[in-house]
Amino acid sequence: MTGTFELFTDDNQHFRFRLKAPDGTLMALSRSFPDKAAAVAGITAVREYAGMGLITDLCPDIPVHNPSAQAQSGTRPTAPPAVVRPAAAPQPRTGTGAPVRPRRQGRTEHSVPGRYARVPTAA
Repeated sequence: MTGTFELFTDDNQHFRFRLKAPDGTLMALSRSFPDKAAAVAGITAVREYAGMGLITDLCPDIPVHNPSAQAQSGTRPTAPPAVVRPAAAPQPRTGTGAPVRPRRQGRTEHSVPGRYARVPTAA
């Protein structure tokens, strides 16, 4: 079953859309758009990119502890120190704005027999 996009106007008379799950749970709420065509283009972009979207974990690393041992000792767990991660480089994009897919390792145009033109080799 699929979710539903709802197009609506907010209190400022700007167009927005929300994505609802089949059970009615609000999954996403868009930014405001100046006109209806721009909001529909936003829905199209979400449909195109959401299926192949990568997950970027920005949460701090939290070590796994044995919670039952802490509960038995009567001590309160303390928050672990924050982990600083370097900023990720932006993904390369094609001319249409889609992410560039990495090439398969081990397959070149010369390794698929009969599919590409033969390149003469030096003797």
